[in-house]
Amino acid sequence: MTEDGGIYGPVQTAEELGRSARAHRKQRRLTLETVSGLGNLSTRFLSEFERGKETAEIGKVLKALRTLGLEVIIQPRGRATPDYRTGKSRKTR
Repeated sequence: MTEDGGIYGPVQTAEELGRSARAHRKQRRLTLETVSGLGNLSTRFLSEFERGKETAEIGKVLKALRTLGLEVIIQPRGRATPDYRTGKSRKTR
């Protein structure tokens, strides 16, 4: 995640990923129940994922992200990535 509290950007922990997903969901005014129904995922799983549960099943995490309209991009650390808010490139840690 970005240092300024933005919800998009590099993620290094399960907690950061969950926090980003939750912020994205709330920004779109979606409830856990709505996402649960759309993605065929339990509200309990979604809640635990958003709280950063380290042992969340990767397949379900990816399904939740797809349901929310998010994607995972894998790239070497330290490579410049676009800042989705400004359109400029920034270096990752």
